[in-house]
Amino acid sequence: MKNVYTTGEVADICNISQQTVIRCFDSGRLKGFRVPGSRFRRIPHESLIQFMKDNHIPLDNLESGKKRVLVVDDDPAIVEMLVELLERDGRFEVKTATSGYDAGILTHDFRPDVVVLDYKLPDINGNVVCKTIRSNPMFEHIKIILISGVADPDEVQELMAAGADDFLRKPFQIDALINRMAELVAV
Repeated sequence: MKNVYTTGEVADICNISQQTVIRCFDSGRLKGFRVPGSRFRRIPHESLIQFMKDNHIPLDNLESGKKRVLVVDDDPAIVEMLVELLERDGRFEVKTATSGYDAGILTHDFRPDVVVLDYKLPDINGNVVCKTIRSNPMFEHIKIILISGVADPDEVQELMAAGADDFLRKPFQIDALINRMAELVAV
C-alpha cells in the first residue's frame, strides 16, 4: 500500500479528472503538500481516504485495483453471462442495472470505469443514458460501449454522437467485448 499519491494516481483511483483533483487540492478540499521547489502536489494516504469518504467515492478501487464495470441490460441471460465472464477474468468488478433509471443511480454511486449499455431498455433508450452520463463532468472518464441487436446504421451514428466510445452488435463475441473494455481502460 502506498503512503503518498500523485494527483494523477488520485484521479485514477477516484475516477475523476486530474484537473478536478488539482482544483480540490488548491481549494483545500483535498489535503496534501507541494513537493519543495516544484509545482507538484502529493496526497497522503489518510487524506485520500478522507477525501473519498467526504465525497462518497467508494474505497473499492483504492483497495482492489480492479476496474469497475456497470452492465446495463434488461436481458437476464446476457447480464448473467457478462457478470460471470468479467468476474472470472479477474480484472473487473461488476455491478448490473436493468433500466436506464437504475443505470443513472449506479453510475453515481458505483462510479464505473466502463458502462456496457444496451440500446433498447424498458424505460429509456441507451442513447439518453449515454447523453446523461456525458453531460456530467464528474463522469468524463467513463468509457461507454453500447450494444444492440436492433440498431440500424443511422442509429449507430446517433449512438456514437451521443458519446459512446464504441458499439457492438448483438450477438457479439465476448472476447471482443472484454478486449475492447481492456483497451479503453488500459488494463
